[in-house]
Amino acid sequence: MRRSLYTVGAVLVVAGAAAAPATAAESSEASLSVLHGVPDLTVDVYVNGALTLDDFAPGQLAGPLALPAGSYQLAITAADAPDASAPVIGPVDVTLAAGGNYTATANLDAAGTPTANFYTNDVSAVEAGKSRLTVRHVAAAPAVDVLAGGTPIVPNLSNPGEATLTTDAGTVSAAVAAAGTTQPVIGPADLTLGEGTSTIVYAWGSLEAGNLALATQVIDGLHSSPGAVPGGQSGLAAESDDTGAAVGIGAAVLALLGGAVAVGRRRAARA
Repeated sequence: MRRSLYTVGAVLVVAGAAAAPATAAESSEASLSVLHGVPDLTVDVYVNGALTLDDFAPGQLAGPLALPAGSYQLAITAADAPDASAPVIGPVDVTLAAGGNYTATANLDAAGTPTANFYTNDVSAVEAGKSRLTVRHVAAAPAVDVLAGGTPIVPNLSNPGEATLTTDAGTVSAAVAAAGTTQPVIGPADLTLGEGTSTIVYAWGSLEAGNLALATQVIDGLHSSPGAVPGGQSGLAAESDDTGAAVGIGAAVLALLGGAVAVGRRRAARA
């Protein structure tokens, strides 16, 4: 089936979006994915003062990774900073609950200032034949309307808001326009919404700078049939317009705790 649906920007399917589901809900762990949505800013990420993610570039998606539940202090610095003493975002204290599924974003606020948001994802089952779609506004841009066939289906979505709907599985042609208009600021572009999946589309970048883009994150394994196991790839929020709770971009780094050793080796090699 083909439907018409519009979204902000040229579609960017971020590497790792179709990664195998994590199993955080099975134990005392949490699942975290991280999106870097600040244009022209490569960063390093520190957790509890330790370099964890080196040279994290705009447009990259990290995770999902199962992490021990608990609290972390996170800081984001300029690339190759000597330590975490002069963060560009943070430090921020973040708590991950056991069984929770989260996405952290480093992005611009509506005025164009680097900031971060932290979203709790819904990985509940999707009705047979259906797909879940969430749009999250993390761009330096005014409020937007998500359009379907020229008609708003998600009106007046502002940074850092999100909206979720359930639709038939299939391909949709997507675009996003400034609120109250029908002229796309990005798109139209095709999205494939698989049965039993959740697709999260992030509008990021800057309207003024002309670099608006979309990042797409997919979680599969959400079929409602018996035996299906919800996946850990960052899922979707409640089916309404909400504002994501702002936290430090440092949450991004948690998804890469397992890479800290490799980062240390690269830094040692440079020395």
